[in-house]
Amino acid sequence: MPHQVIRTDQAPAPVGPYNQAIAATGQMVFVAGQIPLDPQTGAIVGEGSVVEQTEQVIANLTAILAAAGAKLEDVAKTTVFLADMNDFAAVNAVYAKYFQEATAPARACVQVSRLPKDVRVEIECIAVVATTA
Repeated sequence: MPHQVIRTDQAPAPVGPYNQAIAATGQMVFVAGQIPLDPQTGAIVGEGSVVEQTEQVIANLTAILAAAGAKLEDVAKTTVFLADMNDFAAVNAVYAKYFQEATAPARACVQVSRLPKDVRVEIECIAVVATTA
């Protein structure tokens, strides 16, 4: 198994669908931050809706991971950038549809002063794919 969830009661429990740490072995895939752009048109998806924007961001991540021979289950770490921390709960709700809490990657979430094209969410990730002999 390329991923092992690390948990300890000596550190705070996660406040969302993520784990304290993930130990992983294999080929690493570093996916650049994705914003909610339609890959066909380049237009922003979900103007004004952080839920729609998060769905598109995860779709973009999924497509890039697939091109690298990986899937969401291979993600060991994500970083979520929010334009407004008040969107945290809404983003968590969408995120939880794709990352099951028991096996979710480690994650950081930060509010930033501005994101490209003034979108509301950006997510980057690191995946670890099992290597075959």
